[in-house]
Amino acid sequence: MSTELFDQLEQKVSHALETIELLRMEVEELRDENQKLKGDRDNGESRLNDILSRFSQLEQSSSSDAQNGSSSNNEQSHNPAHHS
Repeated sequence: MSTELFDQLEQKVSHALETIELLRMEVEELRDENQKLKGDRDNGESRLNDILSRFSQLEQSSSSDAQNGSSSNNEQSHNPAHHS
């Protein structure tokens, strides 16, 4: 009877060790995948920030164009030499 108990214990320990090794491999795979996803996220954030920066530049450019255009129009309306 003692031998049967040791055999069962040995099987359970062996199974536990296999499970631990499989879980370690899975954890490693998940870490690698997580690292890749973080890199993808960082890349996406960088691209998004570049796009937002371009929009901001366009916005500043169009607002300064609008201000320059309105001051040109004001100069023309106040300067009789420019009227046709």
